Order: sequence, then structure tokens, then C-alpha cells
Amino acid sequence: MNAASKVFKMEMMFKERDYWTLNKMLEYRAQTHGDKIFLQYKEESPLTFKYVHEITNKIANGLSGLGIKKGDNVLVFLPNCLEFIYTWFALSKIGAVQVPVNTAYKGYFLDHISNNSMAKIMVVDQEFTDRVKNSEDNLKYLEKIIISGLDKSDKSRSIPSRFTISDYKSLYNNPSGTPVVEVSYKDNAAIMYTSGTTGPSKGVALAHAWMHVMAERMIAMFHITKEDTYLLYLPLFHGNAQAMIVMTCLISTARVVIYEKFSASGWVDMIRKSNASLTNLVGVMMDAVFRQAEKNDDNMNNLRGINAYPCPSAIVESFKKRFGVTQMLEAYGMTETGLITLMPFGDYRADSCGKIAGDFVEAIIADPETDEELPVGHVGELLVRPKIPWTLNSGYYKMPDKTTEAYRNAWFHTGDGLKVDQDGYYYFVDRIKDALRKGGENISSFEVEKMINDHPAVAESAVVAVKSESCGGEDEVKACIVLNVDHNLTYDGVLSWCDDKLPRFCVPRYIEFVEALPKTPTEKVMKGKIRDQGVTLATYDRVAAGYKLKEEIKRDALKKQ
Repeated sequence: MNAASKVFKMEMMFKERDYWTLNKMLEYRAQTHGDKIFLQYKEESPLTFKYVHEITNKIANGLSGLGIKKGDNVLVFLPNCLEFIYTWFALSKIGAVQVPVNTAYKGYFLDHISNNSMAKIMVVDQEFTDRVKNSEDNLKYLEKIIISGLDKSDKSRSIPSRFTISDYKSLYNNPSGTPVVEVSYKDNAAIMYTSGTTGPSKGVALAHAWMHVMAERMIAMFHITKEDTYLLYLPLFHGNAQAMIVMTCLISTARVVIYEKFSASGWVDMIRKSNASLTNLVGVMMDAVFRQAEKNDDNMNNLRGINAYPCPSAIVESFKKRFGVTQMLEAYGMTETGLITLMPFGDYRADSCGKIAGDFVEAIIADPETDEELPVGHVGELLVRPKIPWTLNSGYYKMPDKTTEAYRNAWFHTGDGLKVDQDGYYYFVDRIKDALRKGGENISSFEVEKMINDHPAVAESAVVAVKSESCGGEDEVKACIVLNVDHNLTYDGVLSWCDDKLPRFCVPRYIEFVEALPKTPTEKVMKGKIRDQGVTLATYDRVAAGYKLKEEIKRDALKKQ
């Protein structure tokens, strides 16, 4: 594109809508590049496009045999593994809708996503069946579970008794013919849950067109070709890994190498072992990698580009030099919208997330109170709308009020504060909405407060963000807690309660017991005032105190083995 342009303009590989469904694209690539390597899990044997097409046909036919049909929502509760991709692809082939579940979810969080999606079937790894067992009486619609890695002799994992149980392995024993199901690019491909602010997490309905166009933007930004290898360690239950990496490689015929999770200390080894030319870093990952002890051979790899967001200007040049990376490109997007801004290839503007993807969306920076457009350089809420139908979200599933609230005055409201300069470069400033982000995960203060308030000793609480000391624009979670009269509660008591009921990234780092929360005359908690106070002398810091969560203890034990 022309670097002087104020928008990011691009050519799509596939303009024909007929190719905008995953099932059609996989079938096409199995025909055009059948023997080319597509997927690989760690150092295991690589898999071709043809193999992936045929094995996912088997699984698709097996899922159909279990009663799954077009339009059905299916929970996918799996770690990063080949089975996740097989299941996702297979569901697309029969027109069903994947509902990926965050692998840290348990209790209320798992109950909510299951009940709101109204899914009758869940594909789950045996590692997580004890959580399903603990919630089985609360899962109103779930009838069947398909267990991956099923080992009935493993007594350490509970198997739910209320549901019909199937072994995932049995799905492979089905015909490899392509299912005959008409799937449109307008049909929902996924419902991905994202943090709420004044209520529970919302299920974002995403059409096949959203997935395809999101991937096309990545291909254009990075100039991705069949010669590239994309390293994936981000969670597959997020749109980043699915649309920006897997779908991107499916369309461009690049290779994907999958690891279960990100490791700052093991990042260089993963880059080398996978022979990766591209990868993504989100949140504090870039800073975490940079903080590792420097080695003389850190630049001995084949990396040519990293999609990093944010891409902190304080370390970007040193990072590139140290690891031998030529392109560090930043973008801005969210589950509801896909990528909205992208940094043009070969371009760089310190702390900018790039230019508007002008072929696909319109965008303005607006006053969040009036929706009136603001002058250049002013901070306001980013509002967007699509130029191509079905390429923004299709609404919040079973939440019409939230959909109406977000789509106001013919614009989708991102809830994020940005500004734009005279040259068309956008800059993320802060979240306008009351949400937090930690470890690449959005956190709903509402949901964390709900769990804390359920403790019998707690009268009320307020959860706010405290900026992390690491580069990356992420938050630490602080909880201010008011106790009931004549009740006592220790910091350890709060943390133990939260550790049992919350995903690890939601557990507060900072806790402060207060006599009362600051409120307006209408009894609304003044969270801005609490945020401004930050960490005080009365604030407990679990990290400084050496308190370890259960998963941290487990991780430390595995490291010693």
C-alpha cells in the first residue's frame, strides 16, 4: 500500500464469497495443495492439507451420527491440541457452531457459558472433566459429553454421571467422505465469549465471513506466503489463534506449528524447533521474553516478523536487534470487530497500532457521551461499522439488550479510547469501559465482584485495574472489600475462596479491606476514585507476600521434576 495513504488498503486472495466458509476453503486447499504440510503439533509428524481434510470429514460424520446438526451450538473445552482444530473444522463442515471454552473456566464461569449458549453437547478433555462434574447440576441444557483422552482407569479425574458419555476416539471410525451440508458465509461459525462490564460475559456471534476476512487482513499485513511457518502458542479458544493464525495459514497455504501454551523462557527454543518465520505476542508477552537472560545466539532463528500488540516503543528496537527480527507490526482489534487497524508492512510509528483497514470498515473517534466525531488528536471512543456485510459480529448471543447498546446510532461502540493523528495513524490510549486485561485475557470486574460477594463474610466489593509494572499495557487486579458486621476474613481466606472459584487470571493480586466504598448520591460505586488511589500502604500484595495459587504450586512442582 501507499505509505502516504491514511488508510490500510489491500487486495484479498479470495474475493468470491463462495470461498468464505472454512469447510469450502479446506476442501479447496485439499485439492490445490493436498500434499503440502499444513499442521504440526510440536515436534510430532506434520500433517498435509489432504490429511486434515479427510480426518475432519471422519469426525464431522461422527458428530452428525451423535445428533449434531446445522445451527447447533457445541461447547469445545480442549487445550491447544490437534483435536481442538479437528473438532472446530468438523463442526464447520456440518454447519454447527463452535463455542470455545476458556480452559481456566470453572464454577459460575463454566455454568454461564454453557447455559447462555444452550449447548446440548460438549467436547471436553479428560483433564477438565472434574470441573464439568462439579457443575453438572447447574448445566441446564447439556445432555452429552464427548471426552478426548478418555481413560476410565484414571481415578484422579471425575467423570460426570448425568450425561451420555462418548469417547472421542470413536469419531475416527467414520467414513471420510465430505458431509453434504450447505454452509453459507453468513452462517455463524463461532460464539466466542468476551468479558462483560456491567454483567456476565457476552457470547459474540461470528459469521464465517468474519473468520475469513480477519485472516485476509493478516495475510495482507504480513505478506504471508506458502513459504511461511507460523508458530502458535496462544490459546485456541480465542479468535487471535483461530482467525489470525490457523485460518490465515489455511488460506495462504502456510504451515502452522502448535504448542500448548506460551513460555517466556522457552520462547526462543520454540521459535527454533518450529523453524518459525512468524508469530504473535500479546499483552506482556513481548516484555516477558525481553526480560529473559540474554544469550549470544538469541538471533539464531528464521523469524522475519512478529505481530505484537502492544509493541512497546521503549524496547522494540532492542528486541528486533536481539532476536534478529526485521518486522514488528502492531494492530488493534477485538473479538466483536476483528482487526480494525493494522501497521503497513515496512512501516513503523512509535506506539501506534497502525491505520484503519479502510477496505473493510469505517471508523471515527467520537465523544463517548454524544457519539459526535472529535477533531484529529483528541481522545475519544473508537466507533466502527463494516463496509462488507457479515464481517463484524452478528450480535451478542441471547442478549438483545447488549446488542442494541453496542450498536448505537448506526455504529458499533468498542468501549476503547483511541486517538488518530494527521497522517491517519491510530493510538490506543485506555479502556473507556469498566474492564481489565491480564495475561491476554479480558476480565469482567462484575464477575469477579460477584464471586467475592458470595463469601458469607463479605458485604460488598469493588474490583478495579492497577497498571502492571511490565510493558504491555496490562493490568493487575485489585479488590477493595467491605466486610459484614461481626465477620472476620483474612487475606489468605479471600485468596483461597477466589482460587477455588475464579480462573487464575481473575484472582486479585491486590486486596484492601475498607470500611466503606466511595459512592455517588445515587449509591453508584465511584470506581474512578478507587482506581486513582491505586496501591496504598493498606493494600496487601499477594506476590510480594509470596502467596501461591494452586496452579502456580502445580507449575512449580512440575519444573522441579
